[in-house]
Parts: sequence; C-alpha cells; structure tokens
Amino acid sequence: MNMDVTLETLLQATAKGDRTAFRTLYDRSSAKLFGVILRILKNRQKAEDVLQDVFLKVWQKAGSYDSAQGKPITWMATIARNRAIDVIRATRPEQTVDEPGDEEEIFRLTDQDANAVDVTDLEALRFCLGEMKDDDRNYVLLAYYEGYSREELAERFESPVGTIKTRLRRGLLALRACLERA
Repeated sequence: MNMDVTLETLLQATAKGDRTAFRTLYDRSSAKLFGVILRILKNRQKAEDVLQDVFLKVWQKAGSYDSAQGKPITWMATIARNRAIDVIRATRPEQTVDEPGDEEEIFRLTDQDANAVDVTDLEALRFCLGEMKDDDRNYVLLAYYEGYSREELAERFESPVGTIKTRLRRGLLALRACLERA
C-alpha cells in the first residue's frame, strides 16, 4: 500500500473490512503502540499479548474513529493505554493509575466512546487548556496529543526525564483543577 496513505484513510478502509489496509495500519503503528504498552506494563511478553488485543479492538472499532476527536494515532494510543492499564488493574487491583507521578490521568478524560463525548466536556477541556501556562500546556499536549514519550520530551527540551515528569504532573494537576471548577 502507498506510504502516502494516511492513518485516517487506513482506519476508514479497515472499518470496511479491508485486510490489506489493516495490515498496513499495523505495520505503520504497531511499534509506537507497543512502546506505549511496554512503558506501562514493563513486561515484553505481556506487552506483546496486549498489542494483539489492541489491534483486535482497532479492527472491531475502526468505524467508531472520529477525526474531529483527534488524530488516529492518539485514538489507537488511548486504546493501547487503557488496555494496558486494565491488565495492571486485573493483576494488581490494589494499584491505581492515580499514584503520584503517574500522568495517565488525562486518558480518563477520553475513556468514553467517541460518540458519547459531551460537547460541553470538550469545550471545558479546550477552555482549561487555554487557561494553562504555555509551558505546562505544551508538555501536556506533546505527551498526550502528539504521543511524545517522557524520553522524547527530555531530548527535545534538553531536560532530565525527572524534570519532564514533574512538568507533566504539574500540568495535569492544573488541568484537573480547572476541569473540576468548570
């Protein structure tokens, strides 16, 4: 399949049952999604198993992808993160994703089906992102909208990974506080 074909086009074709498009979608996105899963699970075998689950869900739910809600890779990364977190919860129910330093919190905002997202929630999110300090907003958007890892952010901003974690945490706390007021 042509490399100029977008992930969105591949998802649309996958929704229609196009196995070639699905294979290309897998080839183009599996490494990134595997990285997302592996960072959460820290176990290669479990991450490989979860990646299979994720692509099964992508195959089944490709028709529910809505470009107005974000980029295809963000949609798929959210599925991957949620599935990996589900595995952690199933194996260690006493552990939550709300531990200090864990910036997975923002993905709870997108746990709903894309079709069930309330427009007022999206407006509140946009407003709160606009109210954040520029630096905090940039870190959060690069990490959660663009899919940058902590390490990639550290390299991009020439900062230690610990500093990146702190800035992401600060940004998420500000976002959460604003959303609770909205």
